[in-house]
Amino acid sequence: MAASADIVIVGGGIVGSAAAYFLSVHPATRGQRIMLIERDPTYAEASTARSAGGLRQQFSTPENIALSQATLAMIRNLKSLFGPGADVGFREQGYLLLASPEGRDILADNVAVQTTCGADVALLAVPALADRFAWLETQGLACGAHGMTGEGWFDPPSFANVLRSCARDNGVELMTGSTTGLDAGAGRITSVVLADGSRIACGAVVNAAGAWSGELARLAGVPLPVAPRKRYVYVLDCRAPPESLRQAPLTVDPGGVWFRPEGRTFICGKSPADDSEPAIGDLDAIDHAFFEDEVWPQLAARVPAFESAKVVGAWAGYYDYNDLDQNAVIGAHPHLTNFYVATGFSGHGAQQGPAAGRAIAELIGDGRFTTIDLTRLGYARIAEGRPLRERNVI
Repeated sequence: MAASADIVIVGGGIVGSAAAYFLSVHPATRGQRIMLIERDPTYAEASTARSAGGLRQQFSTPENIALSQATLAMIRNLKSLFGPGADVGFREQGYLLLASPEGRDILADNVAVQTTCGADVALLAVPALADRFAWLETQGLACGAHGMTGEGWFDPPSFANVLRSCARDNGVELMTGSTTGLDAGAGRITSVVLADGSRIACGAVVNAAGAWSGELARLAGVPLPVAPRKRYVYVLDCRAPPESLRQAPLTVDPGGVWFRPEGRTFICGKSPADDSEPAIGDLDAIDHAFFEDEVWPQLAARVPAFESAKVVGAWAGYYDYNDLDQNAVIGAHPHLTNFYVATGFSGHGAQQGPAAGRAIAELIGDGRFTTIDLTRLGYARIAEGRPLRERNVI
């Protein structure tokens, strides 16, 4: 094991892999010794591996829209950027966010922000929804926001693998190990401590540890309100659905239930209420009662074809949930000046991770954001307890 590195990245999911890749090609850091440390090279419990892989521009925060647009641009230029074999299985079938009368104004305000930022999103009244989506029950709806282009879903593990592979080809060292300590002194992180007791002296450290990034930050005495939140995804078999339903966008009901097609099946889920969060632990423990009580009634009421659907599979994964405002934290710590964080995406890390990794490379290489100004997503709002809330958290 090397005793020192210019840059150490903790967390080998899509965010850390993107940071490693973009640092490896940035003019200021290309050729430096960069280490990407992942505690589990199988990624069995990593959020990247268990994500539903949505890509949307329908956010209320301009920075989130810009991050997703940047990742979309990478996907559209995937082969020219990462080689002819690069493929992330992007399905551009859109998003459809539905609103009740109570939520009409918020949805309309969000669409106004999105279109100002260049997103191709249409606000549809109920007659237009009924005409365009024959499988949709429109009772109780006031309108819907439909992402016409530039939205859909992709395979996050494939994208992370592309980024990691290119980073490795560029000289980034991939290492397996659990980080158990961060030594600090004179306003800097001086070394990363691994479980085997070894230390890696470092010039900079990137915290891309996802759901566990709050724990990692605490090793350096840095408060970071990010913790794991368990989420379920259910796989449905639907008896003889209309073919148009198989071409449906990822659809989100006003009650919070979402679904999308997945080959010959469908996947769906819902974030639980704050007072009903499932315990963190065994990801193989699936709460099927949550589906029966909370998901299926809303789903069947909104899409009658799902009345006869049955669950044929399920999985769970973790959000890296930012308790302050459900927005990412991307930037350098104001006092530990070589400690950078890219975490707290609260369910949209897969789609924004590639762009966030590039932003971290810019901060380290240029000393500032050069592509997207993410200053408002920096650590200062965490230190000040000043939330920047995202209204479209799914």
